[in-house]
Amino acid sequence: MKKLRLDIERYHRMRGRSGAVSTAALVLACFNPRIAPVALLRTAEFFHERRMGLLAKFFSMLNVVVFGIEVSPQVQIGGGVFLPHTVGTVLGAERIGDNCTIMQGVTLGTSEPDMGFTVSERPVIGNGVLIGAGAKVIGRITVGDHAKIGANAVVLRDVPAHALAVGVPAKIVCRKDPGDPEGASP
Repeated sequence: MKKLRLDIERYHRMRGRSGAVSTAALVLACFNPRIAPVALLRTAEFFHERRMGLLAKFFSMLNVVVFGIEVSPQVQIGGGVFLPHTVGTVLGAERIGDNCTIMQGVTLGTSEPDMGFTVSERPVIGNGVLIGAGAKVIGRITVGDHAKIGANAVVLRDVPAHALAVGVPAKIVCRKDPGDPEGASP
């Protein structure tokens, strides 16, 4: 429930609301199409952590059928995840950090068929990452904190923190030094 609360609180902040989120607002948010798939993935995660695999798979499959998003209950997803549109999204990463935004049609997964969810073959996504619509992050890739992946990019190599990766295959087009008030450096 803690992560789901963080997810809903981030959604409310993104909509310009400030302050604490009431319990009633938390419950109502679960009926929002931007939050309901997150609530289902948190439910699957809950059952997976308690070794109730059948229930975890049920909620994971419910997410596929209702919202078109495939998320393995084994993926470690930090709090504050935002999935504005979910259709066609496949999240098969090892870990997704806190406060990430993942748009529709994104694929995070292995470069080879992997029916057993081999963690060592899956991407690792840092905190505060934005992944644009249709982007693909394939293989054992690390995407650093606060990086951005452009729409339809195909990421085959690591992306450093605070960088922007675009294209097919993706290339780093700029890096922002967090201490540089001027912004990006080439």
